[in-house]
Amino acid sequence: MKDIPVYLFTGFLEAGKTKFINETLGDERFNAGEKTLLLLCETGIEEYDIASYPYQNVYIREISNKSELTRDNLTRLTKETSAVRVIIEYNGMWELKELFAALPKNFIISQEFCFADSNTILSYNQNMRQLVFDKFSTAELIVFNRVKENADIMPLHKLVRAISRRADIAYEYESGYVKYDDIEDPLPFDIDAKTVVIEDKDYALWFQDMMNDMGKYVSKTIKFKGVVARDQSTADDVFVVGRHIMTCCADDIQYCGIACDWKGAVTLKTNDWVIVTAEFSVGNHKLYRSKGPYLTAVSVAKTSPPEEMVATFY
Repeated sequence: MKDIPVYLFTGFLEAGKTKFINETLGDERFNAGEKTLLLLCETGIEEYDIASYPYQNVYIREISNKSELTRDNLTRLTKETSAVRVIIEYNGMWELKELFAALPKNFIISQEFCFADSNTILSYNQNMRQLVFDKFSTAELIVFNRVKENADIMPLHKLVRAISRRADIAYEYESGYVKYDDIEDPLPFDIDAKTVVIEDKDYALWFQDMMNDMGKYVSKTIKFKGVVARDQSTADDVFVVGRHIMTCCADDIQYCGIACDWKGAVTLKTNDWVIVTAEFSVGNHKLYRSKGPYLTAVSVAKTSPPEEMVATFY
């Protein structure tokens, strides 16, 4: 099947998604007559004005509940409209994993944008952080709109960077002026040092940065404290070392570790705390089904647990 590009717009109700999509479809540089399926997973105050578009080959279909969010239904709607691309205005109260699981195999996410009202998003984050994390974590661009003149944008910047270091950030002021975020976020560790030392409090940030850009750590020596994971299926010269990381709340704490080659691995057992100094590599490893990061230990020393057993971003 031919690939169908998908343009995904996320954010909470009244965050500005419809306005932006309307403007996009009204732009001849984007809308040159391609048959477009516009899937609405929620409806707000603003409406779509297809008659104002340079071409009207835009077909709106509503998905009012999650039971309709299925691979078969999305395939049917695409064939029904003969669409060659899909725009999705996603419901802010639905988790993205439900959408990703429902996408047909030939649906390819081309771009993902997230919109947030600068006046309410911090409150959303306090009360529904898991949903905020869900929307921010995969977005390429996060747009904070309705920003008041002379407003302090640092809390918004920090909110994004606690979740994603990859996303671009834009601030749309009430005057209509748009400013792109240019605040520098230096890493709290020196990646140019002979040995990159990761403090206990920085493990979550390092792990996130490493997974986002493994290449910059290749052949570097990394030192950090972590907890061991091993089982009967693990080879005698391999163990996993990492930390439990909380991304948004206690319910989503996950063990985030890396395979480590060391001749003395058999002497370690699960829940041992160790300080590892190792060379970082990326490639196929016997512990993984595919390519991934792994360490080759220079030294491994047993130690006591850190003061904070769970690593966080903030």
